Amino acid sequence: MPTIEHLLSRKPVDRQRVVTISKNATALEAARVMNDHHIGALVVTDDDHTVAGIFTERDLLTRIVSAQRAPEKTRVADVMTTNVVVCSPETRCDDVRHIMREKRIRHIPVTEGRRLMGMISIGDLNTAEVKVLAETITYLEQFVAPS
Repeated sequence: MPTIEHLLSRKPVDRQRVVTISKNATALEAARVMNDHHIGALVVTDDDHTVAGIFTERDLLTRIVSAQRAPEKTRVADVMTTNVVVCSPETRCDDVRHIMREKRIRHIPVTEGRRLMGMISIGDLNTAEVKVLAETITYLEQFVAPS
């Protein structure tokens, strides 16, 4: 399987931009942004636009809804995941899939140094794997039954 950089370069243009939110935003604002963009996670940024955390649908459910907190009053900084797992563009897709499985996470920001380069989701990895498998099947079918 290819690298994360390869995968990012093949994402549709409208899905290449990473959607971020300020750590000072409310959980309600974060939920609206995720809903508007049809995404399951936001990279949370500090005032200097570096990665401060990640806010996911799971955070919304477990730290807001289940905890009966008011989303319009709760700051993202108070409920985000701060121990963010990141990868680099050179990381192999198989390695990222393994990390996601081991840590039970579905989104990993891609960074180069302190610069945010993209976001990889389990859906991105699954789409890439299906494409590789389809190409392999086509190749094998041609090998077995050449035209």
